[in-house]
Amino acid sequence: MKRGFYTIMAAQFFSSLADNALLIAAIALLVSMESPEWMPPFLKLFFVLSYVLLAPFVGAFADSLPKGKVMFFTNLIKVFGCGLMYCRVHPLLAYAVVGFGAAAYSPAKYGILTELLPPEKLVAANGWIEGLTVSSIILGTVLGGALVNPHNAAMLLNLDFPFIDFNISTATQAAICVITACYALAALFNLRIPDTGVCYVHQERNPAKLVEDFANCFVNLWKDKLGQISLAITTLFWGAGATLQFIVLKWAQSALKMPLDKAAALQGVVAVGIALGAVAAARFVPLKKSLTVMPLGIAMGLTVMSMTLVTNVWVAYPLLIVIGALAGYFVVPMNALLQHRGHVLMSAGHSIAVQNFNENLSVLTMLGLYALLISFNVSIYFVIILFGLFMASTMYLVMRKHQLNQLEFDSVALIGEHKHPCQPTP
Repeated sequence: MKRGFYTIMAAQFFSSLADNALLIAAIALLVSMESPEWMPPFLKLFFVLSYVLLAPFVGAFADSLPKGKVMFFTNLIKVFGCGLMYCRVHPLLAYAVVGFGAAAYSPAKYGILTELLPPEKLVAANGWIEGLTVSSIILGTVLGGALVNPHNAAMLLNLDFPFIDFNISTATQAAICVITACYALAALFNLRIPDTGVCYVHQERNPAKLVEDFANCFVNLWKDKLGQISLAITTLFWGAGATLQFIVLKWAQSALKMPLDKAAALQGVVAVGIALGAVAAARFVPLKKSLTVMPLGIAMGLTVMSMTLVTNVWVAYPLLIVIGALAGYFVVPMNALLQHRGHVLMSAGHSIAVQNFNENLSVLTMLGLYALLISFNVSIYFVIILFGLFMASTMYLVMRKHQLNQLEFDSVALIGEHKHPCQPTP
């Protein structure tokens, strides 16, 4: 891999670490405010809303500047969101601002991979990026849980720096200061990301024209025989993954009698499995064989349902690792295939923006349904069964669609096809 790839990895690690730690800190803040039980999932809803609303614009923004600069500016937006939460702005609104920064950050983060690396290295690169991202999820959830732990929070509040008064009066403010430092470190790494030298055609600034261009790219990606399959799978995965985060928290508190800080660490166990699956996929699945992993999506959905039988934490650990490994092994090749196919059909930034729009619309929908079920006091065990059945049945339908595509012609042969004129580069 090129040296710039490792700088991207470092920047992504610290930014993702802070994102996940901040989620736990925001949940703890809502708990301290005695907010209703349906409100924590709305944190994620407010976070991903920007991905959907800004999708027509962030792709053009990511392609208008060197990707490293885009990532730097958007990390500063995340720092501003932390500042709002520190100043006691409602967690939903403050976390929405962080989501605004993340929405603009993502097309640059993934788009630069297609600029920096050849197609045959995309699965391996995605494996490393996803493995590192998952590592940051593990450490971020553990960090967030540790920061909201009453004993650790008291230690932070007792820290005294000579000649500096941070005016920190609550445990949550202390946690946010640590998280803000992580964002600042990510921003420093962003400044070291090299300019790939890739130039795109002049980016449109008229909002109506941007929406029209985005709609064209959206249609092109869904019409493409490979694009539609990989996009459907990643859309399903990210919606399911975001919902599973909150399912694990609720399940750990109900079935395993864990407090929030320990339940947050249990989220990290799923992330360990995803990292293992991602690394294995990077090692064993070439881009042209990416579609062979689809049955693992069905296996993941069926395995999730077995959570309803578990009441012992030592059984929960290996089960959650298996669930994560299945997820990581099947989503990494799909993500790489989608990135490559999107880059062939359009520009890097535009294709990632379309991907983010679909994936985060899925997150909004699935988390909204989850919050609705929780607001009606539906048993978490019933929610888990519904979730697993939905996951398995939807993956089966996607596999059937791919089989029908193959009857028309060999859609896998589309890998490596020349660039589509949707968003040409000179």
